[in-house]
Amino acid sequence: MVNQMRAAIVKVFSTKHSLTLPAAALNYIEQVLQENEIPDDEWIVGLEFWAREYLKGEDSSSLVSLPALKKAYESLQLGTNEDSQTADPSEINVESHFSVIDSFDMPPVHFDPVRGGFTTSKTKPSVAGSAAARSAFLRERWGIIKEIILRNENFTPPAIGGHDRSNYLKLTSTRNLLGRAGQLFLLFGMLARDPEGRLCLEDGDGRVVLDMQDAVPGEGLFTEGCMVLVEGEYTIDETVRVLAMGHPPSEKRDVARGLHGHVDFLGGGAMSLKEEQKYIPTILANTQVSFVILSDVWLDHPRCLPALKKLFEGYAEAVEYRPMAFVLCGNFCQKGWEGEGGLKRYTNGFNALTDLLLSFPLLHSSHFIFVPGPLDPWSSTTLPRPAIPPAFSSRLTQRIPRARFVSNPCRLRYFGMELVICREDLMGKMVRNLVGVKKDEGEVDMKRYLVQTILDQTHLSPLPISIRPTLWEYDHSLRLYPMPSAVVLADKYERYELTYEGCHVFNPGRFVGSGGEGGGEFEWSMYYPATGRSERSALTLDQ
Repeated sequence: MVNQMRAAIVKVFSTKHSLTLPAAALNYIEQVLQENEIPDDEWIVGLEFWAREYLKGEDSSSLVSLPALKKAYESLQLGTNEDSQTADPSEINVESHFSVIDSFDMPPVHFDPVRGGFTTSKTKPSVAGSAAARSAFLRERWGIIKEIILRNENFTPPAIGGHDRSNYLKLTSTRNLLGRAGQLFLLFGMLARDPEGRLCLEDGDGRVVLDMQDAVPGEGLFTEGCMVLVEGEYTIDETVRVLAMGHPPSEKRDVARGLHGHVDFLGGGAMSLKEEQKYIPTILANTQVSFVILSDVWLDHPRCLPALKKLFEGYAEAVEYRPMAFVLCGNFCQKGWEGEGGLKRYTNGFNALTDLLLSFPLLHSSHFIFVPGPLDPWSSTTLPRPAIPPAFSSRLTQRIPRARFVSNPCRLRYFGMELVICREDLMGKMVRNLVGVKKDEGEVDMKRYLVQTILDQTHLSPLPISIRPTLWEYDHSLRLYPMPSAVVLADKYERYELTYEGCHVFNPGRFVGSGGEGGGEFEWSMYYPATGRSERSALTLDQ
């Protein structure tokens, strides 16, 4: 029987489709046929469908790889290919399509300006970072956004010449300004300071000093380190008198995925836009799947653990609607780990949390994800921030089967969706370092401006490294390109939720800090992948 099965596999894959099957791939095909008890008279038909589906994949080659073979098999299970009927989405195991990605595990994907695409470096990134990486990550960010701008319809010249050909927007390099005083130009570059402390614009060719006296900023927050479009007049003093300044246009997720669907940005395997769309019926059918997200879970606060107990009791009683994941963001102590008794407070806090979670075995099927805050050990001013050390987390991870301590930021992947979680007091840092902001007649919506800024900048921290240091060779983990499905900006700022260019961004608010001091409400957010939206949740403790 085994020899007949192997002969059928070789006949279809090797003889008919000229594919080379390694031992691992051959064993996997045999295993699938045996586990599904496929009759021998249906082997050839089933294998033919499988081989065709494999050849449709973007990562297919003559030497069959096991991941691509498994991906083709999953696609056949979904039944969304051209040759089969649609399968029941409720039969798909959603747990197998959920993963947590640590920033330090993401592949080092770099932008190649010559090819206009991305490549994965074979060299592992270093925390120290080389001298070349100090400027390379800024050039990459500038190059990515410039490509987005040039693809925008307002910057693309018509294919056929005519009157409209002269109406599209044209970018000018700082190198081409000399000798052209009195003319208007549109420039793209990064806001920075020259050695004399003057505000200037830097691009790939040089820098020019900006005169902001007559500038009219557009919507968003403008700080040093932001990539901006500047329209102004070049003067005889070799400065640009800025007339208007704005953020670059953003690019929606489906557009970017259509261009770079073959790139593995997260490390879990590349997924094309076509393949991502196959999972949409399954996502929509599983409306009960949710993620619970809390921020500022102060374990040393006397009312935090009672509030968590009441929260866990509520979710444990909901038999059919238990969350897939609980995401707990720091800070996990009110005053951080430094100072007298700081380490002991952390140890006692996580030990008490472990005992609390052990009393809810019904929730152990959920994932528990812990993201460090700015004051958590070991405190550092750089992003990404490593996970909380095992000295505090080992007892919890050993007792709770699906508990995981990850970096800040981190990412959750659910089928083709991507949820970015960042615990950073970003609003305060952006406001303190403003270069300009649009002056509306009414009240400025700072929350919308912040969301628009980070998504237009395709980065979680569009600030200079002198203000917000980053690990140079891990800057790719802070990148928001392609645009995620959702972003959690866990901040001590007031909670909010809004959607910009199809990306849902929300701040869950402070769990303890929102009302724990006076016994008020404890608030958090629930995110539902089926709707792509979040909802506010809250509870109160009896006095």
